[in-house]
Amino acid sequence: MQNFTGEIKNEITSEFVGNRESKNAILSAFIRTSGSIISRDGYFGFEIVTENEKTAEFFTSLLEDEYGLKVTVSSANLDLMNGKDKLAFECANKNTDELLSEIGIINEDNSGKYFVFGIDEKLLVSDRCKIDYIKGAFLGGGSCTLPDENIFSRTGYHFEIVFSNKPVATNFCELLCSFEILAKLVERKDKVVVYIKSQAVISDILDAIGCTKCLSKLNKVVEKKEKQNNENRINNCSVSNIDKTVTASVNQVRAIEIISQTIGLQGLDKPLFDVAECRLADKNASMQELADRLKISKSCLNHRMRKINEIALSLVD
Repeated sequence: MQNFTGEIKNEITSEFVGNRESKNAILSAFIRTSGSIISRDGYFGFEIVTENEKTAEFFTSLLEDEYGLKVTVSSANLDLMNGKDKLAFECANKNTDELLSEIGIINEDNSGKYFVFGIDEKLLVSDRCKIDYIKGAFLGGGSCTLPDENIFSRTGYHFEIVFSNKPVATNFCELLCSFEILAKLVERKDKVVVYIKSQAVISDILDAIGCTKCLSKLNKVVEKKEKQNNENRINNCSVSNIDKTVTASVNQVRAIEIISQTIGLQGLDKPLFDVAECRLADKNASMQELADRLKISKSCLNHRMRKINEIALSLVD
């Protein structure tokens, strides 16, 4: 599949419109999932990393235009896994110290400043802010993959967001629950991953964050996969029926040959003789085809075949 993760991130950043509270929520979640807290000259700051160019442009513009911060590029390295540049930005001064406090990442008490574990409730003052927090988390640490269109499978849908600490990840699952979106949590090395494998739930989260274009694409993939899966089920059923027909025919021919080599087919009464002769004449015909040629019902043909098989078994014994 084309990079579906990039499409979601681009739709989020291109459609985003928000007030200061919304911007605080989306920025806080982004730093939580894509960045790390640093210290320069006694001030707290942050470094953020992304491989999505539009995401980088979105947040550098947000930081400069809304918060008046100057962001510098600290590194640009090629990610050998996907062939994309990973851009790292950093900012640490008196203003970033104040910003991190405003967006609920650091706090201060009589003992001094400290890092806040978990999502600060002041960021989630409205459903809109909650949705923007989900958007920011996906922009920073999210990915979403769709199944290969050419593989017969009901699985392959995967949505995840990677967090650096468990309290934030746990709070994030609770945040999703408030929108009736159920996600699972797993620890992976030094990271904590919130993930969804249900196509229906992934649809719900894309709908919640307003990614209508990506949701439409997902629905088209689901429709195509369902069609392919149905066709494969029909084909598998047909193959299974063919196998059963061949097996039945082989057993029937074997029974008839036993009778022919012992008492001879002439020893059968006429209805059974006609069936035996018709089967030997066309060993690949289905039971329905034989019944049509003999001008009898399929159930009648089955009854006569059972009689032939019983006679053959008695001769073998």
